[in-house]
Amino acid sequence: MIRLVELSLGREEEEAVLEVLRSGRLAQGPRVAELERRFAEYLRVPWALAVSSGTAALELSLRALGIGPGDEVVVPPFTFIATANAVLWVGARPIFADVSPDTLTLDPEAVKEAIGPRTKAVIAVHLFGHPADLRALSEICEDAHLHLIEDAAQAHGAEAWGRKVGSFGTLAAFSLYATKNMTSGEGGIIVGHDEGLRRRIELLRNQGQEEKYLHVSLGMNYRLTELQAALALVQLGKLEENVEARRRNAAILNKLLKGVVETPREEPWARHVYHQYAVLLPEGTPRERVRKRMLEEGVETAVHYPRTIPEQPLYRRLGYDAACCPVSLGASRRVLSLPVHQGLGRAELEKVATSLKRALES
Repeated sequence: MIRLVELSLGREEEEAVLEVLRSGRLAQGPRVAELERRFAEYLRVPWALAVSSGTAALELSLRALGIGPGDEVVVPPFTFIATANAVLWVGARPIFADVSPDTLTLDPEAVKEAIGPRTKAVIAVHLFGHPADLRALSEICEDAHLHLIEDAAQAHGAEAWGRKVGSFGTLAAFSLYATKNMTSGEGGIIVGHDEGLRRRIELLRNQGQEEKYLHVSLGMNYRLTELQAALALVQLGKLEENVEARRRNAAILNKLLKGVVETPREEPWARHVYHQYAVLLPEGTPRERVRKRMLEEGVETAVHYPRTIPEQPLYRRLGYDAACCPVSLGASRRVLSLPVHQGLGRAELEKVATSLKRALES
């Protein structure tokens, strides 16, 4: 079976976890601090703070910026639901702006139309590992006096104009979930530039505690453990090697599938890290039948994402209409994720392509 995801876990990760267990210190400590330092150095940003999940990273970013009831935040409708849910959790209202048909990331022109008097921020998702148009979005946010938050949950190591994603926005949120290119099972990292925001997020993630048992603000427990940090540190050391393997595999699939489906596009200014290799099937293709036949041939696939966020029952109850974003709606009906991970060789990639071709022809 060619799996969609294959984790790059081995002896180094085992030893790192055993070292933590032997130390007797499991809660946030020196390994978390080391992960924060090394991740900030990797992105070339002033600071990074590790938290319990990518969703927590988004929520804490919004809270640190003072976004709450009565405020609006522009988000894409074609992404994982956590992006919009974080906005709801702080009491603000998500406003959906459609995505570009080329990269499936936020369309800057749609963002301009979505901005209103209550807008406080834009969350740019680097979907599947391709950067959003950060230059255009940064200019829009600067002109409108808005915060740009990067949702880089799927984009560790991605670049725009030679700079790592995460270094453009007021804040950026990364995920360390099990399927990411860099994982600790669960976890997240927030990065930024402003020292005041760093101090605010440190308080928010740790019960508002300035020093032991001195609580100066309302916070929660959003801390990362030493076990998770140990895993993430090893994974960070492997990240560039794994990204380059994914990029090589994606280039092979692009050639094998040329003219068969719409393969992922990489803009000239971008470095795509292929968290997912997401193709668009021809219009009207019975996607589930294709998936079933590929699985019968030993090739696992997935759909990221089968419906837009406005189509979710929660958002329908809140009065959202999926018709607002036709590009996102169309992509959700045609998208299919294929295996691209670093564990695949040429023979496996050829099998993936051949299986998809046969499934489309049958």
